[in-house]
Amino acid sequence: MHVGRLAAIATLAVLIALAVGWFLLFPSGREPAQRPLASADVKLGEYLVRAGNCYSCHTAHGGQAYAGGRAIVTPYGTLYSSNITPDKQTGLGAWTSADFWHALHEGKSKDGSLLYPAFPYWAYTKVSREDADAMYAYLKSIAPVSQQNRPHEMRFPYDQRPLLAGWRALYFREGEFKADPRETSEWNRGAYLVEGLGHCAACHAQRGAWGSVRQKDIGGGLIPMLNWYAPSLGSKRAPDEIAEFLKHGVSSGRAAFGPMSEVIRDSLQHLALADLRAMAVYLRSRGDGDDEAASGSRLTGAQQEQLMTLGARVYRDRCADCHQPGGEGVPRIYPRLAGNEAILMGNPVNAIRIVLNGGFPPSTRGNPKPYGMPPFAHVLSDGEIAAVVTYVRGAWGNRGAPVSSVQVAGARGVPLD
Repeated sequence: MHVGRLAAIATLAVLIALAVGWFLLFPSGREPAQRPLASADVKLGEYLVRAGNCYSCHTAHGGQAYAGGRAIVTPYGTLYSSNITPDKQTGLGAWTSADFWHALHEGKSKDGSLLYPAFPYWAYTKVSREDADAMYAYLKSIAPVSQQNRPHEMRFPYDQRPLLAGWRALYFREGEFKADPRETSEWNRGAYLVEGLGHCAACHAQRGAWGSVRQKDIGGGLIPMLNWYAPSLGSKRAPDEIAEFLKHGVSSGRAAFGPMSEVIRDSLQHLALADLRAMAVYLRSRGDGDDEAASGSRLTGAQQEQLMTLGARVYRDRCADCHQPGGEGVPRIYPRLAGNEAILMGNPVNAIRIVLNGGFPPSTRGNPKPYGMPPFAHVLSDGEIAAVVTYVRGAWGNRGAPVSSVQVAGARGVPLD
């Protein structure tokens, strides 16, 4: 029998056993509690919906806001986000605040069916009931859109929704955020936003078996299917500088590209500086960030020298006018390359993709007309791109490992979204 088929059968057997155990230990049927909502909740709810970045996932490209239909590609198949406008037939119009709370807190739909963890209820479970009610009040206040939800396209056995009970038994524990009495109120606010509404671990953590996420592990990880590396969120930078970056998409030494650009555009730029600073305070306590890649190359000394020579020439001809001859960049316009953590990460895929495809930081209120990076995929060979990325990772005191043309070739043709 084919090895892949055996693996699928084994996976199915394990999930069935776990699902049975889950239902025996945690029977459903709990009656939801309905609570009165205050009119003031709507404004707070809009803010919290932004903080949770609900717009990005629940709005298809070119579609109507919060009407769903955006494809979320996973290693197990493609999911399509749901309509969360207050349309009674196709959206949340028939949901109560308790139904909404159970979705966030327990990962269960109105009918009690289990939600796929691409909807990050494993993080949203930390959201307080009061905040969940405010989010519900806001979503009920927006214009309804009649748009049927598109069925998911998951592979067997992942299309068997009841088996999610097995996944939950292994990887999900519901529970609101509890403040750490040893920390400041600012630190706890940041932890609440990062671990809960912000669900930052969805991108910035390594994925385990069956796509599981360790909430406390935000040390960086490759985003499944997108081939972007989300760096460690630990940082030595000052909280005000981190907050500036999260608010505007640029700071004195760096700029956001890739999926982070969308997060800043649709979510973080709308948050209060006090909340962004609280997130920064929390993140500074989580470690020093990604290690610089000082090893890992299989190139000889002569090969590395050849790459650096070619890279220096490409950099002078293509890059120095913007990023400056010494890699110092131009604050808030062109990112600094000397000492830039985004350039020095152990995984160089982001630097490679930016050189290949170019891009823009997000357009934000504080930076409405960002300066962009032109694409070079059509004018530079794999070898030239490998050389220039190697050069910027090794010049001006940088200590990043060299990049090979094979790595560049692997990044060509990868979808941008």
